Amino acid sequence: MIARLSGKLTQKSVEHLIVSVGGVGYEVHVPLSTFYAIPEEGEELELLIYTHVKEDVLKLFGFLTPSEKDLFIKLIGVSGVGPKLALNILSGIESSDLAGAIKNGDIARLNSIPGVGKKTAERLILELKDKIKLEDLSSEDDTTISPPSGGVFDDALSALINLGYKKGDLEKTLDSIARNSDSAEWAVEKLLKEALKMMAK
Repeated sequence: MIARLSGKLTQKSVEHLIVSVGGVGYEVHVPLSTFYAIPEEGEELELLIYTHVKEDVLKLFGFLTPSEKDLFIKLIGVSGVGPKLALNILSGIESSDLAGAIKNGDIARLNSIPGVGKKTAERLILELKDKIKLEDLSSEDDTTISPPSGGVFDDALSALINLGYKKGDLEKTLDSIARNSDSAEWAVEKLLKEALKMMAK
């Protein structure tokens, strides 16, 4: 079972990464929280890996920190939560906010994440409330972002639609970010982070 990959990042997209190790390219699925922090293509990268095997399917899920991987494992341990939904959850909410919502029994906040219905939110709270430590999931400081170019705007829109958000709501949110920023450059990672924060309100 693969537990860690260390190699060159040869392809970077919101859908998946390709990490080349010893001449072999491994496809790795990561949450947006990891995508925000990884280097550019061509640079070296090390990821903690969860190997998911089901019947004839083998998928790798990658994380930068042990706490993020641990949270993913806790999520897929909840009844009705598979790896894809767990990845969506980690992409749709900051780890510390997720832990806080679970600890506080905030069903409405959990329910706002695409793919998480009321029953799933209730199960997350019931099964994880006593298993998550807030102090292990401190968030990174927010950073200021700048308005998007068309390509970055489209990339962010596509990624968020894949997570389950509605296109009309996303376009309004992204337009609002662009109108209210005075900076000159966008990075898709920062745009995604800001859009998700606004969608959660």
